[in-house]
Amino acid sequence: MTRPSARPAADDDAIETIARLSTLMAGGSAPAAAWSHLAAEGGAVVNAAAAAARRGVDVGPVLVAAGGSWVGVGAIWSVAVETGAPLAETLRGAVVALRDVSEVSADVAVALAEPTSTARLLGWLPVLGVPMGYAMGFDPVGILVTDPLGPPCLVSGGVLMVGARLWTRALARRARPPERIPGLEPELWAVALSAGVSVDRASTLMGGFVDVGEEDQATAAVRRTLDLATRAGVPAVELLRGDAWLARHRARTEGRTAAARLSTRLLLPLAVCTLPAFLLLAVIPLVLGIVRSNAFP
Repeated sequence: MTRPSARPAADDDAIETIARLSTLMAGGSAPAAAWSHLAAEGGAVVNAAAAAARRGVDVGPVLVAAGGSWVGVGAIWSVAVETGAPLAETLRGAVVALRDVSEVSADVAVALAEPTSTARLLGWLPVLGVPMGYAMGFDPVGILVTDPLGPPCLVSGGVLMVGARLWTRALARRARPPERIPGLEPELWAVALSAGVSVDRASTLMGGFVDVGEEDQATAAVRRTLDLATRAGVPAVELLRGDAWLARHRARTEGRTAAARLSTRLLLPLAVCTLPAFLLLAVIPLVLGIVRSNAFP
């Protein structure tokens, strides 16, 4: 099996395609026929999946290789095929999960948009000092180039502006959610166990889709859920699907929290780099211009 390089975003085209696919298969279409019907109006991913289905090849790796929201669909498809789970019903569940992931991604993107846009705008503050200087009747560029104190101010201000931009990007990158689909592992376990396979067989299947060392927490959570189901004598499938939903809900909450923290943390590059750069590139040239004009009227 192909191990997915998971990303959290789920696009509407993929969700719509999988929803239609599940409806066609629930209506009696075979997987290859359903993919072929969709290929007539689908994109490159759908065409590649339809070609694989016609050849009798597992469609899952093709979807996983497409990246993005197709990663989770490909993993769920492959597990369903390997275990014999009903594809139409499984894909309907995948649509619900993808819609949750899409909402998580949208919420986090909206929450991060305001602080990152504000920081990007303020990053140009030092440059705005140049037209301000010309408006006041001075030549800030000429002062920065020709005055003995100008070049050090120009170099230092430029370095600080670049530092502020890199620092801001690093903070924004750290605030983004991890590149994985929240709740994918319990969702895959639920698909496998719903087909009636043993826990050992399901565990073997998961090894093809879960990167060792990246999903240790999720794996431990699945094990705890399986132990609880065994002790309580109840089916683990619904408990696992509940875990998957909780993981997506937690990702949404963590994304919003990270965005709120980002608003505060972005004040650091503003105070340490952007404002000093403004002083060096805008204020000091004006002061030098005033001093030179008074010294040499």
